[in-house]
Amino acid sequence: MSPYRFAGRTAVVTGAASGIGEQVAHGLAARGSGLVLLDRDALGLDAVAERIRAAHPGLAVEAVVADLADRAAVIRTAEGIRERHPAIGLLVNNAGVALGGRFDQVSLDEFEWVMAVNFTAPVLLIHHLLPALTAEPGGHLVNVSSLYGLIAPPGQSAYSSSKFALRGLSEVLRGELLESGVGVTTVHPGGIRTRIAQSARIGEGVPADQVDAQQRTFTALLTYPPEKAAAEILDGVERRRGRVLIASTAKIPDLLARLAPAGHMRLIGMLTAAAGRRARTAVAR
Repeated sequence: MSPYRFAGRTAVVTGAASGIGEQVAHGLAARGSGLVLLDRDALGLDAVAERIRAAHPGLAVEAVVADLADRAAVIRTAEGIRERHPAIGLLVNNAGVALGGRFDQVSLDEFEWVMAVNFTAPVLLIHHLLPALTAEPGGHLVNVSSLYGLIAPPGQSAYSSSKFALRGLSEVLRGELLESGVGVTTVHPGGIRTRIAQSARIGEGVPADQVDAQQRTFTALLTYPPEKAAAEILDGVERRRGRVLIASTAKIPDLLARLAPAGHMRLIGMLTAAAGRRARTAVAR
């Protein structure tokens, strides 16, 4: 498959108001792509869109506010995008939400909310935008899974389930879309410095005295710059790479999971605890 051509094509990016999605949007604009940016954060999304328009006045930049947890809203949004853009070059399913707590500490509503945003929304967007993605040869699809789509640590039942599901869907589509000339990249970021820890929900059954400690530990591990992650993703798209692992915090656990399929979580738990202590010490200084 030939390298992906960014210039002169339209890219759809979800979760574009901050973090990796925002940086991917800036990177795409720098490469000459028109943009359709989605997020539920209207103020943040408008700010990102305005910055890109100011930096790239010749590009079309569309901001669409949508709650990806709302199935009907996702379908309406996708159909609207397809009507306005009958041919798109790139779809980046980046938006995601997190939920902390053991399986017995989270409610079914909380679990289903995570699955709706992280998995069902990408399914709906892909399904409804596939005719536009295949309307012209050379399109590409990116699904941002996670480190937790490679390993499944305790306390992440909903998040890991959603990210493993997205990984599986991506691998199926990679084979199915090949004959249409559409590439598929699955992205597994490690500890990227985004707002996901601050915006994560905590299961309703998690004791209150554990919430702050869990969030501090999680936040301390998020150190990799989102702009570097975005550059790696776009480099992977251009090269039509099937899988992109970002940061050593994804690459090392992936290797351990391959070497010790049944026992890797014990090793990863020890490494994570040590990394968390170092990060908290560095912050304290």
